[in-house]
Amino acid sequence: MTRLAICFDLDGTLVDSLPDIIGSIRDSLAEHGLRVPAVDDVRPLIGLPLEDLFADLAETDAVTGLCDTYRRIYPLRYTDNSAPFAEVAQVLTGLRERGYLLAVTTTKRSAMARDVVAALGLTHHLDHVQGTDDFPAKPEPDVIEHALRALGARGAWMVGDTTHDIHAGQAAGLSTFAVCRPEATHDRATLAASSPDRLEESLLPLLDATWGRTKAMS
Repeated sequence: MTRLAICFDLDGTLVDSLPDIIGSIRDSLAEHGLRVPAVDDVRPLIGLPLEDLFADLAETDAVTGLCDTYRRIYPLRYTDNSAPFAEVAQVLTGLRERGYLLAVTTTKRSAMARDVVAALGLTHHLDHVQGTDDFPAKPEPDVIEHALRALGARGAWMVGDTTHDIHAGQAAGLSTFAVCRPEATHDRATLAASSPDRLEESLLPLLDATWGRTKAMS
C-alpha cells in the first residue's frame, strides 16, 4: 500500500529562522548601498524566491548581485539565532509513529535546506528534504510533487506559514494546515483568506488533525 506523506515548509514552520534570514536580506541591501527596509516590511516577503523578494524591495537592476550577496552572507549566520520551534520534535515523532513519511518542501535550494536541517538537528526526523531547484517555486505545486515522487508516497497534508504554502498544497491536491505564530510571516487574516483546512497557532493540533486519517490507514 502506498504510504501517506506530510510536507512541511521549513522557515517559520519547523524552524524559527526569520531573524537570520531577514538580517541577511537587510545586510545585503546595505552592502549594495540601497535603502534598508524595516523588519516588518521584509517579513511578509519571506517564502518568495530571492529574485522576486529583492525585486520587490530594491526596485533596481541589482537583483542578481543582491541574490549573490545574500547567498554569501546567509550561510555564515544561519545558525546564529535559528532553532526548531519548541513542539517540532514532539510533532514529528508522533507523526512518524503513526506511519507518515515526512518531507521538507521549501523555497530554499536543496543543498542549503539540507544544511539547515542538519545544523538544527532535524535530519533524523525527516525522510526527505526537497528544495526548489530549477523549477517553479510555491505557490506552484512542483516542490511538493518532487518530494512525493522521491518518497514514492501519496500526499496527505501540506503544512506552512504562508499563503504560498497553502496555495501550493491546494494545487497538489493535499489538505492544508496553516500555522500562524506570533510575528508570523503572514498574519492570521492573510492566511485565513487562502482557505486552509486548518489554521492554528502551533503544530500541535496537527496530531489531532491526522488522527482519523491514521486510523483509516490501519
